[in-house]
Amino acid sequence: MKWEGAQVVQAEACGINPHTDMNPVLLKPTTDVGAQVILHGRPLGNMSARDYFGEKKENLFQEVITAFRRLEKRYNPIVMEGAGSISELNLKDRDITNMRMAIQANAATYLIADIDRGGVFGSVYGTIALLEPEEKALIKGIIINKFRGDISLFEEGKRLLEQLTGIPVVAIIPYFRDIRIEEEDSVVLDMKKNSHREGKINVAIILLKRMSNFTDFDVLEKDDRFNPYYTQSVDEIDRADIIILPGSKNTLADLQDLRSKGITDTILRNYKAGKK
Repeated sequence: MKWEGAQVVQAEACGINPHTDMNPVLLKPTTDVGAQVILHGRPLGNMSARDYFGEKKENLFQEVITAFRRLEKRYNPIVMEGAGSISELNLKDRDITNMRMAIQANAATYLIADIDRGGVFGSVYGTIALLEPEEKALIKGIIINKFRGDISLFEEGKRLLEQLTGIPVVAIIPYFRDIRIEEEDSVVLDMKKNSHREGKINVAIILLKRMSNFTDFDVLEKDDRFNPYYTQSVDEIDRADIIILPGSKNTLADLQDLRSKGITDTILRNYKAGKK
């Protein structure tokens, strides 16, 4: 069985066992235009984006609704987490994770905005403005996340957002630096360390385009003896004490990429020299 890390963490926080109904349809990207589709914990196979957003998507959406109804009989309340934007106009009629599912569940919906990225006024106002009336009727509040500094200084911003959208700002959450929860999207790898450090056990994790289960290495970040870093630099691989080859969702393409950059030769040379 396969569960997505986010749902496992959330189930743990609720004190309950994870179940595939908590994420009945899981996508694991294999290329820029395709992904492995996992239904109720079991692989269906690889699909192109065109296939996924075609007729198959409707069947999958019905599976999601059925899974939600099963959960509804066992738990109250249920928190559903969206993904990306709730106002993707070209996808919303075929969406699973956002307002289409919220309408199915008649869910009290809260829009969470990451102020740390900047542009919070434009993103919140634009998102609300693009909603259909039945979608906007579900929005109960706006939450501003990752606020740095004195929250009282955002009082005017809070008032302006409420005036612009007609929706209350119900919470402003500060930027916490000590929360260590597994990430569910590999885009965070862009912000990870990418070089060795003196005085540490340096662990070079080969950065693959289609790396799978990258959170397996989070444990190394919690041990001060280690300096794990993600890299495709030949020099940084040579400087490592330990080299890790992660799993991949597209082994052939990732191997070709490593070969074309001379990284496979570097890995083999270090291996033959006795490096772990």
